[in-house]
Parts: sequence; C-alpha cells; structure tokens
Amino acid sequence: MAPLKNIIIIMNEDHGQWALGSYGNQEINTPTLDYLAETGVQMNNAFTPIPVCSPSRACLLTGRYPSQHGVHDYISSSIPVSQEREWLKDEVTLSELLMDSGYQTGLCGKWHLGNDDHPQAGFEYWFTHSGTYPIEHGGVHKYSDNGSYKTISGYKTQIITDHAISFLRNVDQQEPFFLFISYTSSHSPWNNHPDRLVSQYRDCPFNSIPDDVSYPFGKQNLESLSVDRNQQREAQAQYYASVTQIDEAVGRVIDELEAQNLRESTLLIFTSDHGLNCGHHGIWGKGNGTYPLNMVEESIRIPLIFNHPDNLIGSQQRNEFVDHCDTFNTIVEYAGLELPLSQDKYPGKSYLALLDGSEPITDWRNLQFGEYGNLRMVRTLSHKLNLRYPDGPCELINIKNDPRETINLYDDPSSQELIKDLSNHIDFFFAKYEDPNKSGLLRDKLPLHNNTEAWRQ
Repeated sequence: MAPLKNIIIIMNEDHGQWALGSYGNQEINTPTLDYLAETGVQMNNAFTPIPVCSPSRACLLTGRYPSQHGVHDYISSSIPVSQEREWLKDEVTLSELLMDSGYQTGLCGKWHLGNDDHPQAGFEYWFTHSGTYPIEHGGVHKYSDNGSYKTISGYKTQIITDHAISFLRNVDQQEPFFLFISYTSSHSPWNNHPDRLVSQYRDCPFNSIPDDVSYPFGKQNLESLSVDRNQQREAQAQYYASVTQIDEAVGRVIDELEAQNLRESTLLIFTSDHGLNCGHHGIWGKGNGTYPLNMVEESIRIPLIFNHPDNLIGSQQRNEFVDHCDTFNTIVEYAGLELPLSQDKYPGKSYLALLDGSEPITDWRNLQFGEYGNLRMVRTLSHKLNLRYPDGPCELINIKNDPRETINLYDDPSSQELIKDLSNHIDFFFAKYEDPNKSGLLRDKLPLHNNTEAWRQ
C-alpha cells in the first residue's frame, strides 16, 4: 500500500504576512507557527490574487482567478433571497477532486461562498458557524453541524478546533483524508478576545507596525472607519491576541496528529485568505479598507507555510512569487491527481518540486498579478502597477525605493515605458485567462455580492 498523503489546510482570516514571528515580527507570540516554519518550508513572497475573503477562498479551492470563477467580493448573508446563487456551480473544487479520488473530506469553520449553513459539494463532514461575519467573543453561538443547527458556548477558535480534532479521531486511517480548517478569530471587530492573551500585548510598543502617514490614494472605507484611532493600541493588542489564539489552536491540531500517529502521513499547510492593515498606511482592513480599493503590500501578502516531516526539505525559506492558484496546483500534484481542466485554464503552476527537492525549477515567473473588481495589478520585484478601468485613478509605485507606497509615479514622464510594458503584461494575462462573462470589468453587470461593492458606488 502506498503511503497515505493526508492534507490539512489551515486558513486564517485577515492574517497579514507581517503578523508572524517567522516572518520577522519580534513582538507577536506565535511559537507553534514559527516551529512549523523553522522545520518546514516558508514562502516569503506569497500573495492572494484578491485582497478580500470570499473570492480569495474561491481562488484556493478552484485554482482560478476571480475573472474566471466569478466571485469578486465578499458574499453577504443579507443578499435578498431572490438574488442568491450557487457561486461555484461551474467549478470543480479541490474538495470535490479529492473526495472523488477517495479522500475523506471535512470542513470546520468558515465557508463564506454562499449557502454557508448547508454542506457543500466535496465535503462529507461539515461544521460551520452560522452568519457571514462571526465574532470571536465567548458566549453562545449558532452552528451548522452537517446541516443540523446547534448552539454551543465558548470561543469560536476553540470550538472549531474541537470539531477538527473530532474529525481526526473518526477518520479511517487506512484511507487518506482532507481537512479544511478555517479560522476567523483575527477578523474585525478587534475586541473581546481572551484577556489572558490580550494582557500580554497592552504594554507592547508595536514597533512591528510602521507609524505611517495616511494612505494618499484613497479615503478610509468600511472596517477602517470602525476603529477609534484614540483606542488604536487596544485594537492592535486584540489583533495580536487573536493571532496567538490561532497559534494555540494549531498546536492542538498538531498534538492530535501526533497522538493518532498521523503526523508523518499528513501535509500541514498554514495560510490566510488575504492580508490586513492594523494601522499600516493609516488603514484598518484589507483591499476594501479604502475607496478606491487598494493593493498595498499588507493587503495582498499572506503567510504560507508547508510542513510534512521527512517528505519536504525542511528549514527552507523560498522567495518565489506564489499565490493561492499555485497552491491549488501544488496540492493536486502532491495528491497524485490530474487537473480537472486543461492546464491552460489555470493561471497557477505547481511548486511541489521547490518543496520536496524532486527537481529544480528554473523558469518560475517574476510577475504577480491581482484583481479586485475593476482594479487590476501587476507586481515585479521592484514595481507595482495598479490600473482602475476604465478611467483610473491609477498608480505606479516603486516598491524597492518607496516601500511605504507614498509616491505615485504614474504621471512621471520617465516611467511611461515601464507603465506601457507592465500594462501589456496585465492585458496579456487577463486576455489569456478571464471568462468574458465573469470578468471583473463587467462591474455593475456582475451579480450582487453585498451592498458595499466599490464599483457600484
């Protein structure tokens, strides 16, 4: 019998890459995740294709960009029943692909891709919290357990972990499993986290958060309007505590794997749907924390750590540009499966060979693309171009010389050749991959996701 290739993806909500010890933050307490990075593979240039929750999750689960799968913004539970839809009905998801190949599959935590309370295709076990934006507060909350509603008291992070552990204790160890654990602790509102964790950060100087001037290319929006700047340090302490709580939960999962003798047969992946600003650039939130929407580094950079004892080359830090679509392809290859569509339908590429050393990869891309509605981005090692179709405003940022993204070079005469070249890269990428019927450039013609879509304002 071939060795089992179990897979656990742990996806945190709103977790900026900067908010982990292994990525250089010396103020935040994340010993478990730091351990996974130190003994595994950490991707230093990991990005989300879109800096908002629902579509970024769809990118990981389908391996395709928003202008392919058609999810372009967060999906609100307040959408009228007449406008509800099956957002991924035309896609083959990672969970479906794995289940069809014999994997036992389960989801514990956040779904946020429509019909959250009901088990979705590709998942045999389904435990979700009811409601679009769950709050971490201790108390009584409503959950969907395989479609049956129940109320449970406690902190959501611990409850989600309890059910993930229950899944692990009930798997048939003769068959592979796929478990998607989706935490929400670090999502707003940033308050009411366990005081035993918050208290350790109340005297923190937060030198890990730059004391920035306000973002000069937009006004504050949505979550960024919810934080009292006179109480910002408390909100930062709450956010750091939420990440530490996730770290504790990941430790519980690892301990259970070891107790069940599953550690050596299980690939652990830790990542986030997108990044977050906690006062960076004067912003609280992600891509929709400003209007117009933003692509600042803190919004688009995500943590991404792989750990699998004796199967991956440990103690690696990789600098290649990767995103959720690449991770989809990598997991498919790791499981020994074929892509459900032809490779030219997938903008990502497997980087498994970087993780296990099976062969060198010498032709990896040096461009990272992103989109959010009618905003499209390309990032190189030194520059970032943001184009807002059809009328702007647009930005060209020299990331290397201006890491805090304060100077717009878009109208600089000496930058016009570079802008033309980068614009051509954006045009070529989306011409190759986008579905014209699901393109973010359709704007008001897109299905309604929520009542705050920037392109309808």
